[in-house]
Amino acid sequence: MSEQQTDRSPALPSLLGGPSMFRSLQEEMDRMLRAISTPQMAWHSGAAPGNGALGLRVDIGETEGEIHVEADLPGVPEDAVEVTLDDDILRIRAEKKAHADKSEKNMRVVERSHGVFERAIRMPAGIDPETVTASFDNGVLSVTLPKPAEIPSTTRRIAIGKAS
Repeated sequence: MSEQQTDRSPALPSLLGGPSMFRSLQEEMDRMLRAISTPQMAWHSGAAPGNGALGLRVDIGETEGEIHVEADLPGVPEDAVEVTLDDDILRIRAEKKAHADKSEKNMRVVERSHGVFERAIRMPAGIDPETVTASFDNGVLSVTLPKPAEIPSTTRRIAIGKAS
């Protein structure tokens, strides 16, 4: 009976790439689900993931006249934070340096992150960069963007004609 079990060994997983194929499929599905869970706020970095750039999580809210963005940057000094508005892209970039004394210690567990944190978020067109304000208090960055008085409409109804 052991010979039959050997003859009936599952060939299907090896033909499909084995367990590693399923693991990469699961990772890709997880990545896609994360990407669609935050519509219109896709993570963006100037460097490819894994090159030292870390995703920066933000809260975005709005009132009648303003958009508010908050980002937690624990352990990042204020002078290591940069906020820019280029056309309609709000970019937040921060760098948290690793502690130099770690190399002298025999570290058993290292969970605290360091590196470059960066996020680019598309804002409504027409925001005046001169009116944007930012503050940094206790590791929390707050950015306030006054909404433009009138946002130009880019939607136009297209008439549908008969095919010729």
